[in-house]
Amino acid sequence: MPLDRYDQQILKILQQDGHISNQALSERIGLSPSPCLRRVKAMEECGLIEGYRAMVDAKQLGLTLMALIHISMDQHTPERFANFEKQISQLEEVLECLLITGQAADYQLKVVVKDMDAFQMLLLNKITRIDGVSGVHSSFVLRKVVDRTALPLGDS
Repeated sequence: MPLDRYDQQILKILQQDGHISNQALSERIGLSPSPCLRRVKAMEECGLIEGYRAMVDAKQLGLTLMALIHISMDQHTPERFANFEKQISQLEEVLECLLITGQAADYQLKVVVKDMDAFQMLLLNKITRIDGVSGVHSSFVLRKVVDRTALPLGDS
């Protein structure tokens, strides 16, 4: 879907505030409400806008430990990877799972848990028990330096 300057402005604003009303959005981009809403609906229908979410503060929920886990698999077969991906997607502590290259690992996970005991339980009782996991290397996040969800849209 080709994006003009109005579409880019809409996306920039919605990425920062998905809760904004159509009236406020249309005023900010200088377009009347009806065409603004049509543009948003079109981007939703084509899948460019995937959905809207509330951003929740993990620390206020008691989830104070974030870790990056590199996972190595014993076999590089589609079946082994599919099984791992199915199992890992069911763990609510896993915020992100990336199939990666250029490392000794096959996957990188971003997980969040309450504390080191919870991390140990996740790692030893869940992740390492998935068929095919042959190696695990964990790093703990000391501080988030950049934490954004908005995608770059270029200059508009």
